[in-house]
Amino acid sequence: MPRAEFDHDLQMLQDDLLLLGSMVEKAVGRSLDALKNRDHRLAEEVIREDDIIDRKQEEIEERCIDLIATQQPMAVDLRVLVTVIHLGIELERMGDYAEGIAKICLMMGDEPPLKPLIDIPRMADKASDMLRRSLDAFVNRDVVSSMVVRKDDDEIDALYEQVYRELLTFMLGDPTSIRRATFLLWTAHNIERIADRTTNIAENVIYMVTGERTGEVGARAGD
Repeated sequence: MPRAEFDHDLQMLQDDLLLLGSMVEKAVGRSLDALKNRDHRLAEEVIREDDIIDRKQEEIEERCIDLIATQQPMAVDLRVLVTVIHLGIELERMGDYAEGIAKICLMMGDEPPLKPLIDIPRMADKASDMLRRSLDAFVNRDVVSSMVVRKDDDEIDALYEQVYRELLTFMLGDPTSIRRATFLLWTAHNIERIADRTTNIAENVIYMVTGERTGEVGARAGD
């Protein structure tokens, strides 16, 4: 395959990865909107559309593997392809978390909210901002921005701990609130995991550019 054609295929993969990232960011935002507004129809749409995210990730991975198998790229080109595969997997998992939030919305039904949703939407906004910046860092091969994204995960963790303590206080003070508090806790956990996956993206970008692992990639991969 001529170099120009190979470069074109790499660019198309990058563009499709960014499209996948946009789909995931949209799913996260719509799942939170469904939760805040008790919009069951919107929640069901988010759940259905997760299949589209899954198929897009599988398509990107298959194309990367095909290029690796047929072109046997070396050095930087190989790291780019491997990174695209890893980023696609991280994004697909984020889509699953968005789907999980939509399912929580359906489980909550029309129950009144336990408390106004303030910190959880803040977490979601911060996680979405981290996602956008991590993908920008991928496009720009920006190690410094990736490091900033990695550091910003601490803010999400702090917000999650705050939400956890507040909801635990509700549950201890009023056992009848346990069900509603648990739904919110699950939601906060899903958002915290989205931020962790975004941090993994930043770590993979650092590897792609430098060829070195920092020792943190994969540390946040569990559910």
